[in-house]
Amino acid sequence: MASLITQVKSKLFIHSSQKSMHALDGAYASLLHGRSLDFEDLRQYEYGDQVRDIDWRATARMGEPLVKRHRANRMHTVLFVVDTGLSMTALAHDEKPKKDLAILATGALGILALRHGDDFSVVHGDAQRIRRRAPGRSEGALEHALRALDHEIANASAPSDRDALLSYVARTVAKRCIVVIVTDDAPVTDETERMLRRLRVQHDVLWITLRDADPVLPFDRLRDPGFGGQRADVSTRWAVPDFLHGDPEVLGEIAAQSQADAARRDDLLDRLEISRTALDTQDAAVGELLRLLNRRAHVRR
Repeated sequence: MASLITQVKSKLFIHSSQKSMHALDGAYASLLHGRSLDFEDLRQYEYGDQVRDIDWRATARMGEPLVKRHRANRMHTVLFVVDTGLSMTALAHDEKPKKDLAILATGALGILALRHGDDFSVVHGDAQRIRRRAPGRSEGALEHALRALDHEIANASAPSDRDALLSYVARTVAKRCIVVIVTDDAPVTDETERMLRRLRVQHDVLWITLRDADPVLPFDRLRDPGFGGQRADVSTRWAVPDFLHGDPEVLGEIAAQSQADAARRDDLLDRLEISRTALDTQDAAVGELLRLLNRRAHVRR
């Protein structure tokens, strides 16, 4: 198998510019690293840097914007909580495997953590079992973690159980972490809310939704070369009858239910001040992750 980290880096390069990668790097630093009083050096301003970091005296002397860098006062642990149940074997909204989008999101943020000297860990599982990988601080460890996610999702046989994953973290992870939840757009439950309230007290929490492909499509999408073929539920294997595609009443009901589920989820996360994003495609993932980190950085201020 080709290196998954290499694939993630390639996708980051293909779907972003050097400017947006600098911004993503700066947003991560702004979000996750506490400020110390130990001045380290000056560097040129880059898109994504916070205005408050500009050294105005040095900028006036040199004639170009310069920002102050401070030595981080502690290392962080980024804990990825990834659903690896049957729901993750489905297609994402871009008609590509949701598994690949999960690996891209986890890998991209994992690479940022390593670049900034942080370590990471991964909790993954389904309704049958949950596993936690030992903390890592190298690309080799991240590669092994991504391969584990890839293998678990590809061979999933048990239903997804997001609430069990959140409960496991709430019960077993005492050290303060940056908890990044990577999940699909299944509706949140009362138990989801209860677990998130517990996690929010102890940890910084970010939520990444991987949006599913539409189960029923309008006629124009059926003619799209990217259409993934017959639709079927990954848990029950029930195939969506062909006559449902293009039915305006069915499409309207599904859209209304999806919007209601998303509104409830977003309202819950906003009330708990948990920054969130929804990833539709691999092409747009870098931009959405950048907006996620920037939103969380501003909340922390």
